[in-house]
Amino acid sequence: MTDVYTLGEPLGVVSSGRVRHESEARLDVCGPEFTLAIALARLGHRSAYLGKVGDDELGARALTVLKGEGVDVLDMRVSEGLRTGLILREARVGREPRAAQYRAGSAGSRLAPGNVPIDRIAAAKMLHVTGLTAGLGRDALEAVRVSVNAARNADVMISFAVEYVPELWASVREAEDVLGELACRSHLLFLRQDELDLVKPALTPEREVVVDRGAKGASVRADRMRYDVPGWQVPVVDTSGAGETFAAGYISAALDGLIPQERLHRGALLSAAAVTSASDWQGLPSRSDLT
Repeated sequence: MTDVYTLGEPLGVVSSGRVRHESEARLDVCGPEFTLAIALARLGHRSAYLGKVGDDELGARALTVLKGEGVDVLDMRVSEGLRTGLILREARVGREPRAAQYRAGSAGSRLAPGNVPIDRIAAAKMLHVTGLTAGLGRDALEAVRVSVNAARNADVMISFAVEYVPELWASVREAEDVLGELACRSHLLFLRQDELDLVKPALTPEREVVVDRGAKGASVRADRMRYDVPGWQVPVVDTSGAGETFAAGYISAALDGLIPQERLHRGALLSAAAVTSASDWQGLPSRSDLT
């Protein structure tokens, strides 16, 4: 049985200083669900990932990383004639990195409802989806909806991370409609402080809601109680993977049957490991590192 099934777009990522002047850059592969699947696999959970890559070197690298990290890639697809999407991250002193997205028409954005293995999702313990994948286009959104329907029909727990990226949406109203819909269908909800207004209808007492405040810490409301954890006390290299690694740590602890405070603690631990590394996932701990 799969512990966590997830779907998204694998991406290449080029990180550099100020692009117009810098002569060196770093190449990696990433994606919120991609990173989450790896983080869970490193902690000994059985994670499965659905996505599409192009028949190019970036796509081959993404598949190599997933396989090497022990992620189930049975449902991965290679799209001939299409390219794998790319993000260019530009570091800025004292501020969040600037990200330029090169993913229009990419293989990953062509994820479609017909790619979703309903039986595999129905056999998982948890489905994890994000608003980023839902924002890639009509077909990708329908793929997310089909996945959520499959999970609900099989009584599989649904985890949803809002992951609002304004550039992917025609308007804030459209984002509110879609993200609110998916949030209301989830059992476990992850979001940032600045995303609360986007999913107000989902902020009900019966739903487990985890709010990530980055360096300021995080909180969860579970069983009508609120619990908090302080922020990072580590040297920060890059915060890009902080949200998805926090979610992975929290989900891992939930799968282990730990209480909310312990779930927050593991989430904060993985998030701290991510921000101290130049990669979203390469610095993440294994199960043995938790003891």
